Amino acid sequence: MRAQKSYRAHFGAVTTTLAIDCGGGGIKGCVLDEAGTMRAQPVRVPTPYPLTPALFVETIQALAAQLPGADRATVGLPGMIRHGVVITTPHYVTKSGPRSRVLPELVTLWEGFDARTALATALGMPVRVLNDAEVHAAGVITGQGLEVVLTLGTGLGCAVFDGGHLAPHLELSRVPVKPDVVYDNYIGEPERRRLGDALWSRRVVRLVDALRPVFLWDRLYVGGGNARHLTPASVARLGDETVIVPNGAALVGGSRIWLLESR
Repeated sequence: MRAQKSYRAHFGAVTTTLAIDCGGGGIKGCVLDEAGTMRAQPVRVPTPYPLTPALFVETIQALAAQLPGADRATVGLPGMIRHGVVITTPHYVTKSGPRSRVLPELVTLWEGFDARTALATALGMPVRVLNDAEVHAAGVITGQGLEVVLTLGTGLGCAVFDGGHLAPHLELSRVPVKPDVVYDNYIGEPERRRLGDALWSRRVVRLVDALRPVFLWDRLYVGGGNARHLTPASVARLGDETVIVPNGAALVGGSRIWLLESR
């Protein structure tokens, strides 16, 4: 608390947000002001496995301790998160990370875990917990029309905003592409490594073409850590209404989501 008070005194009466982006391979955090300006260099730690909810909270606490104090926090988690409660999370129920064996005991611990309450208690501040793609999206949308954000990383993330308002989450990652293959497996990092960037980029184009008549979006944003691997030829085929956005938007979105949800 002392560090938080001295930090706020130094920078003036600004509202700061601890933004945490939780991935399958790493958990990254930073403190930002209301304008989305970083007040410290981001800190990243490897995601520990096997990961119980208790260890997850401890990891977030330890990461936050390496950063300046903040007034509130936003945590983006992979999976279906509803009102701050984990309905299901694909990576954190595994023995050693994405694509490893699922541990039934972890499934039981994570499903129904009230992450918002647990983190608010541990951090001593208001906390919002959302799907990680939704937090990423908050950092890039304009607030005009129907905007869809797809994130390419360990798997596929998706978020939908209508007029700047977050729509109910859809787990497109679980949609079957063919028997025993869902979008997570079809477009995720293991497939990019196996296929190479050129063939993998063509898959992304096919994904976008398949989803376009489903959403009829006004603007599509493609982000996540693997967006940078899209080939120029494939980017050109994604259409004029598509924008490639940087992965750092996930941290900016941690601050901006509070403004969007207060509208």
